[in-house]
Amino acid sequence: MGRQQSNQRADLYSRITDTIIAELEQGVRPWVRPWVKPWNSGPVAGGITRPLRHNGQPYSGINVLLLWSEAIARGFASSTWMTFRQAIELGGAVRKGETGTTVVFASSFMRRETSESGEELEQDIPFLKSYTVFNLDQITGLDERFYDIAPVQDPLIRIGDAGRFFANTGAMIRHGGTAAYYVPARDYIQMPAFDAFMDDASYVAVLSHEMTHWTASPRRLDRDLSRYARDRSERAREELIAELGSCFLCADLGIVPELQPRPDHASYLASWLEVLGCDKRAIFTAAAHAQRAVDYLHHLQPDVDADHGEGEGDGDHDHEEEAA
Repeated sequence: MGRQQSNQRADLYSRITDTIIAELEQGVRPWVRPWVKPWNSGPVAGGITRPLRHNGQPYSGINVLLLWSEAIARGFASSTWMTFRQAIELGGAVRKGETGTTVVFASSFMRRETSESGEELEQDIPFLKSYTVFNLDQITGLDERFYDIAPVQDPLIRIGDAGRFFANTGAMIRHGGTAAYYVPARDYIQMPAFDAFMDDASYVAVLSHEMTHWTASPRRLDRDLSRYARDRSERAREELIAELGSCFLCADLGIVPELQPRPDHASYLASWLEVLGCDKRAIFTAAAHAQRAVDYLHHLQPDVDADHGEGEGDGDHDHEEEAA
């Protein structure tokens, strides 16, 4: 990778991290706002979804955070995004004067190199690029199907589906006490009694957080939790992963919890600010781990939707892949 490419990549990490840090410093978890206070009109009226591509496929990883935050900041009602060229190909046009939103594409390529001893080695070289998308609200002339408003599912039905989703994972979930946590050594999740939560959706949100921790087991995704209890920064990183995993999973399950700030919210914000300030790639890494956790939970379901998650790229960044 050349020096210019390396500098561009570092600048991209910095710009995105700085945006998130600015919101954290105001006491806000920017990726949480969209599902605590969801869009109130358009295709997601009364519900919530991940940001969607022009073909209905959901974004994942860091791009979910970027597009959720942008939608709230700019008041977009739609959850659908596409590139300038995609809008034209679909018969529409971006309105004059509209500005796009930066998302990222991450992948890697193999490169052969010869060592000093003459041995041929293969290196997996990662790369990160940015491109621009526009919200459906910024585009005119598209087919009516893009503006169809889906019927809103009854909240109780959504909670029922969430319950079946968690049961299908096979996780051991115990109830009692006043705290929610995951116990790695004994591989179970402890939750307060169901009635202790303000509403069913809040229960699901907290359980989604703990289920993300549950995926860290060596038998599953093998995230290292050995220093969680004694290293503040490692704990902050894992809690950030779990928080993002909860956001992503609640969106997938159609859950809109009315969560109250946790007693430890301020300390978590401080820890996240410290981690993000020291490591510009931390939010990218956390989002990638959260995405893998949620994908893992989806793959434990008996009828996995073949269209869930990432689509296959066609070599054109306009038909976007997902960021790590």
